[in-house]
Amino acid sequence: MSYKPLVKKILTIGIALVWLINGLFCKLLNLVPRHELIVFRILGHEYSGIATKVIGALEILMFVWILRGIKPRLCALTQIIIIAAMNILEFLIVPDLLLFGKLNIVLAAVLIIAIFINEFLLNKSNYKNIQ
Repeated sequence: MSYKPLVKKILTIGIALVWLINGLFCKLLNLVPRHELIVFRILGHEYSGIATKVIGALEILMFVWILRGIKPRLCALTQIIIIAAMNILEFLIVPDLLLFGKLNIVLAAVLIIAIFINEFLLNKSNYKNIQ
């Protein structure tokens, strides 16, 4: 019996929860005001409130997309691109506002690697004929 389906399920749920927590709690409910401050410093005051809410809503949609399993490779690539772009931008512009400062980029890399492993290495279509 293979452990890969269980690991994939756990990773999928964990990755999806990262998007839900950041979107709903940190941005839409503004339980972590630092997120809006980051958006403020990048986009300016005029757009920071609404942009933070839109980003939060999009993160919740990413949560749904991940759990629905629709076009999972496109979903994984989209996540990787968004996480990389967002974290590089924050690393360069607002490192002082990040929870772990410039070290946040390492956490982003770990998440990107987890997403890659989950979709491209643990994907059932990659190993279904091996058992």
